[in-house]
Amino acid sequence: MPVLARILTAPLIVDIRRGAVADLGVLLADRRIATEGRVAVAVGRGQGDGVVAELDMETAEVFRVEDGSVDAAIALGKQLRADAFEAVAGIGGGKTLDVTKFAAHMAGIPMVAVATNLAHDGLASPVSSLEHESGKGSYGVVPPVAVVVDLDRVRAGPPRMVRAGIGDVVSNLSAIADWELAAADRGEPVDGLAVTLARTAAQAVLHQPGTVTGDEFLTVLAESLVLSGIAMTVAGSSRPCSGGDHEILHAIDQLYPGAGTHGELAGLGALFCTYLRGDERLFGLMSACLARHELPRAPADLGLGPDEFTQAVLHAPATRPGRYTILERLELDERAIARQVAGFTAAVTGGG
Repeated sequence: MPVLARILTAPLIVDIRRGAVADLGVLLADRRIATEGRVAVAVGRGQGDGVVAELDMETAEVFRVEDGSVDAAIALGKQLRADAFEAVAGIGGGKTLDVTKFAAHMAGIPMVAVATNLAHDGLASPVSSLEHESGKGSYGVVPPVAVVVDLDRVRAGPPRMVRAGIGDVVSNLSAIADWELAAADRGEPVDGLAVTLARTAAQAVLHQPGTVTGDEFLTVLAESLVLSGIAMTVAGSSRPCSGGDHEILHAIDQLYPGAGTHGELAGLGALFCTYLRGDERLFGLMSACLARHELPRAPADLGLGPDEFTQAVLHAPATRPGRYTILERLELDERAIARQVAGFTAAVTGGG
């Protein structure tokens, strides 16, 4: 009888705990990752330099990542390729990890992600979100071969950057609903394993007690972010973790840069899309979760007025052409969106 199976691309190592970064040198010396020890380290402008200073890694060459642009990623990729490095570790937040993933992919070498915050699900994902002349784009890359999250380092960062990851993970539930909608309306194939991973990650955070001040909660959040990244790898796209919620996120980024972090915008976008779908139970659970962790739930929480949020929703479908979500199904015009935004705001604030 034939055995049917599929081979999954997943990190060789996932290390989430206090003090995990102390073993980074040993991990990088692992012969499965670098046989001759030619390792590069890319650090961001936050905690990255501090991490490197604590490590016994005299043989590693350190590169600075100044921003999250395509140009920075290409420049780093050229350096990694020219100097024949065997592996690279990216140490920092989302921008640093995205730049390093792209550079490693370009150089054809494995990358180790060392996260100093938990702001979004890029820790183990096959996607780099990078800035360019026209805004920001998503680029397919090989996912990290190892993921390290030091809870001490996460705690040392801004609490806002930890809470943001909650919004990004919880938004999976809206993205999955959109994927299932596309299957029902357009026959788009759905990968059940990718859905399982993404949904499990979201539900774990949605129902996890505690706050970002506790190790147990931080561990669950970090594990869920890793699961989300693997879900995207399984699917071969961001589909299990990105639907109308992320279309709204990208629209706000384009129209009102700096209004919120990636995870904050994803959480708000997911809550609005859930309202549009009329899923009252999930809307209540999601709203309570975002409120409990002090994340934005209404446009005003981001400093956006009703008209501005309406324009973002109107523009949202144009940010991901070809992706079918609740926004594409409803095809709301500006006036209809404005009514939905008013109803949504009232539902969130208790005014409706």
